[in-house]
Amino acid sequence: MTGLTVRKVAGALGAELGGVDLSRDLDDGTVAAIRAALNTHQVIFFRDQTLTPEQQLAFGRRFGPLNIHPYVTGMAAHPEVMEIIKEPSDKTNFGGGWHSDMSFLETPSIGSILYAVETPDFGGDTLFASQAAAYDALSEGLKRTLEGLNAVHSAGREYSAKGSSAQKRASMQVAEAEGLAGEFVHPVVKVHPETGRKALYVNPAFTMNFEGWTRRESKPLLDFLFEHSRQEAFTCRFAWRDGSVAFWDNRQVWHYALNDYPGQRRHMRRVTVDPA
Repeated sequence: MTGLTVRKVAGALGAELGGVDLSRDLDDGTVAAIRAALNTHQVIFFRDQTLTPEQQLAFGRRFGPLNIHPYVTGMAAHPEVMEIIKEPSDKTNFGGGWHSDMSFLETPSIGSILYAVETPDFGGDTLFASQAAAYDALSEGLKRTLEGLNAVHSAGREYSAKGSSAQKRASMQVAEAEGLAGEFVHPVVKVHPETGRKALYVNPAFTMNFEGWTRRESKPLLDFLFEHSRQEAFTCRFAWRDGSVAFWDNRQVWHYALNDYPGQRRHMRRVTVDPA
């Protein structure tokens, strides 16, 4: 534990941790401290790391079993590792809109760990938005209404032929989910299992409608929540460098990968942690 530092980067969420080498076999106390920082700050950042895919996998597994993405092909030797690459010739990026990862699964992931292999000379930052702060800012009346609702999530729209996640990229294999994606129901207000803090759990990419409501009936309230939840006061912004790592809690955080680096290459590696 000696030397581990935590520095907040914004009021709503986010902290940068220093004094730790994620490539090493971390002791239980250090892992517990990292987990505590994640629970408190919702997204945590590390600088100047050097991680092989095997080392990133080992770090991720300290927090739970790792997910194999159903629509994005992982590394041949390590299917749990997703390589997120935008080549200079690509026009669209992966993750270029507000969302949380994997809410379209029956058992959603708890967190994602993204490592920067190669970053552009400018641009390519990621925005994060605290859905716990977004929930806290709602009126008591709307909180009571939302706590009685569930929502239907599906990958079908985002990974359809026209969905932004399924757009062709030179170095990524993304399968279309047309007709294959299921629909799963999750509470609109999620209670964090470790902290007890409440957060909104709706997702612009994957939430289709409220359970028992039509999509037309659901749209006005969902649109309000989507607009509300990305207010600047709930956000932080991370400027990547080669060797940077971000670890965020998908149960209470949205993120948005900016696509503002035309003609440049950006190469990231992601592992996604499932519940134990």
